[in-house]
Amino acid sequence: MKILIVAATYSELKPLLEKAVIIEKIDDCFSHYRIDEKETDVMITGIGMVSTAYHMGRILGKYKYDFAFNFGIAGSFDKNISTGTVVNIDSDVLSELGAENGNEFLKFDQLGMGASSISKTLWKGKNNFEIYSPVIQQLQRVKGITVNSVHGNNDSIKKVYNLFIPDVESMEGAAFLAICNAEKIKCAQIRSISNYVEERKKDNWEIEKAIKSLNDIAIRILNSI
Repeated sequence: MKILIVAATYSELKPLLEKAVIIEKIDDCFSHYRIDEKETDVMITGIGMVSTAYHMGRILGKYKYDFAFNFGIAGSFDKNISTGTVVNIDSDVLSELGAENGNEFLKFDQLGMGASSISKTLWKGKNNFEIYSPVIQQLQRVKGITVNSVHGNNDSIKKVYNLFIPDVESMEGAAFLAICNAEKIKCAQIRSISNYVEERKKDNWEIEKAIKSLNDIAIRILNSI
């Protein structure tokens, strides 16, 4: 069994990796580990969809995997989801992919551009190759959007919510799911809620709490497969 773990930053995985055994460091972004006696590669991509896509393409051109996980934190549009809650984002789209038409935003699938299969995968955003794990099955399933700019303005929050009805947002998730779908790799995007999508109030963010609960669940998931 060969496992790939993808995260934007080391800090999001620090509790897990401190318990792991490093076998070989390939470069600053990529290392081979042994976690729970499982051969597991860990890739720290840096923040954002472009960096995620680049590093995943680089590594998937060299290695084959049975399972891939994207572990990270996220902001929630739904204030009924408590901070520290870990969710399974089973659909995710690039919400900025489209065109402005005056005051109207045209979604990608409204443009009629004869999209390639990978572009359609990016737009639909559904995880078509889910990992079976009893731990994952117990997590709340949510819908995500992936953004270049984290939302912090009430007008733009209302607009994007009305367009996509998302539960959460991140800066990498849709890229991860699209690449795994294209490569037919069983995958899961698992994130912990660190904050709410609202006017920026960073003092209210609970990043440490979110990272702790994320890593607790990540360890349980890896033990379950």
